[in-house]
Order: sequence, then C-alpha cells, then structure tokens
Amino acid sequence: MSLLLSEIAVLFRRRRTWALLLALAAIPVLIAVAVRVSSAVPPGRGPAFLDRITQNGLFVAFTAMLVSVPLFLPLTVGVVAGDTIAGEANLGTLRYLLVAPAGRVRLLLVKYAGALAFCLAAPLTVALAGAAIGAALFPVGPVTLLSGDVIEPPEAVLRLLLISAYLAVSLAGLSAIGLFLSTLTVVPVGAMAATVVLSVVSQVLDQLPQLEWLHPWLFSHYWLGFGDLLRQPVLWDSFASNALLQAGYVAVFGALAYGRFVTKDVLS
Repeated sequence: MSLLLSEIAVLFRRRRTWALLLALAAIPVLIAVAVRVSSAVPPGRGPAFLDRITQNGLFVAFTAMLVSVPLFLPLTVGVVAGDTIAGEANLGTLRYLLVAPAGRVRLLLVKYAGALAFCLAAPLTVALAGAAIGAALFPVGPVTLLSGDVIEPPEAVLRLLLISAYLAVSLAGLSAIGLFLSTLTVVPVGAMAATVVLSVVSQVLDQLPQLEWLHPWLFSHYWLGFGDLLRQPVLWDSFASNALLQAGYVAVFGALAYGRFVTKDVLS
C-alpha cells in the first residue's frame, strides 16, 4: 500500500501531470467563453448539447466531456500510461526500484494502478471544470435528459460523476495497452506516441462500415456510449458491455506486459 500511495503522490506532484489536467480543464472553459461571447448557437450545429448551454450552464460539462473523448482524454492517458515503465527505465531508476523489495509483479501492478488513478482524474477534471465555469457564466436549472425527463441540478451533477466513472472504465483498456508498450522500450515518448496512435486507429476503424464485424472488439467502440446514462431510468447495457470489453483488454495486455517485464533485463 505504501508503494501505491507513493506512486500516486509522485504522479500527481509532477508538473507534467498538472499541465495535462489544466489542459483538460481548459476545454470546457474555452467552450463556455466561446458560447458566451458569440450569438445564439443554431440547433443541431456543433457538438451535442452545445445549443443548450445558454439555457443551462451544466451542459458545458456534458459538451466538454463529449468533445474530449475522441482525442484529448486518450492523448493525456497515453502520455501517462506510456511513461509508466519506460520513464523509469529512461531515468535509470527502474533498476533501483527492482533492487528494493518490491518485486516486478508488484511494481507493474502499482504502475498500472497509478495510470488508472489518472484515468479517473482526467474526466473528473473536465466534468468539474465544466460545471464550475457553466455555473459562473450561465444560469443553472433543471436538466432535460435525452429521454425527455427533467432532473434537478444535484441529480445532474451525479450523472456527471457517473459519466466520469464510465469514461474512466473506457480508458482502462487503453492504459493497459500503454503499460505494455511502455515495457517494450526505454524511450517514453515512443510508448506515448504509439499508445495515442493506436487510440486514433481504433476510432478510425470503428467508423468503417466494411469492418462492422470488428467494431464490437475495438477498445474504443463504447467510448461514446455514455448517452445511456442521460436517460430515465438509466440504461446500464452500454456500461456493462464497455466494462466487459475493457476487462478483456486489461487481461490480455496486462498478461503481455507481465510476460515482457518479468523477463526484461533491467539490472545490467
């Protein structure tokens, strides 16, 4: 437990981590300011919920989370996951961590747990920053869900937190891929770039109708399925399918990372 707490503390004390979170927080701020200083947004134009922001500031958070999913969240998670092992190897600290009574398996699990902590912090940052700037610039009131039902602001905030959890689960598979790639190299930038590129490739493949048979197996397939959480009652099918798919990726790439890391010569 002490090793895990130390890893999380080190991760969130890094300037790079704070820079990534600040960049994510800037997304809802930019959206809110752009809507505030512009004329009314025509219905159906731009990202979903964009035309509702002026009526209810909480929609800033919903819009920002939708905008962040395809690129910004995978980008930041790819940076953190790609740095897990390769960063330590590049700095020359990996051998000292393994000389200590941590063990390779334990260290691998701790590194992945740290990446998962960032997977939760990233969408939470977007959600909370969006809700805060939305409340500051626009009126806040009851939220109309996709099902047509109306909920009060406190319940809407709970839905935001639920969507954050959904996105954290969505990024778990990508983190496992990044962890594996990080065990293959001592150059963290290479692992980061490869992780981000794979997230883009997965999303591109998911848009090709010729590969419809492959879509349910792509780790990004359910990333935008959190719309089911904005219905009354909540539909949990996408959440369950997403969690099962991500668990499969975690199992496969976790095993690959384990196989690579336990046989890797890092002490010479």
